[in-house]
Amino acid sequence: MKIKSILLGMGLAVSLVACGPKDADIQKDINAQISALPGVEVSVVKGVATISGTCNDETVKQNAENIVKGVKGVKTVVNNCEIPAPEPVATAAPVEINADGVLTTSVNEVVKTYSGVTATVKDGVVTLTGDIKRAQLPNLIKSVQELKPKKVENKLTIK
Repeated sequence: MKIKSILLGMGLAVSLVACGPKDADIQKDINAQISALPGVEVSVVKGVATISGTCNDETVKQNAENIVKGVKGVKTVVNNCEIPAPEPVATAAPVEINADGVLTTSVNEVVKTYSGVTATVKDGVVTLTGDIKRAQLPNLIKSVQELKPKKVENKLTIK
């Protein structure tokens, strides 16, 4: 009688274990639920679900884990989902301001072609003085600005 009870108990235990969801069934349920998460894959071995792939951010990674944990038959979850590093933000190159010595030399080269015009440079600011014809003014200002001073002060008298 004791032997029958032991054998019956063991048979019941084996049948309960055998009745649990199979890995393939668990996998199928998980795939149906995570289909909305592109780039995320899950494999199941002996009830252990392993998440892999790429998640856009920590929220998506945690969401995938919560979905998998909620599937019947999953014993544990290993979340190996990777989050890509953010792409570097392109920054504009800083404006280059020429030193006064270099700027003075360059400005004097530009100004010498315009008779009656003189220029001074102080702290990166170019001050233009003298007389100039209206038609020459745009070209002079453009040429001086191309030298990248902090500022161009126009104190020219137009003839």
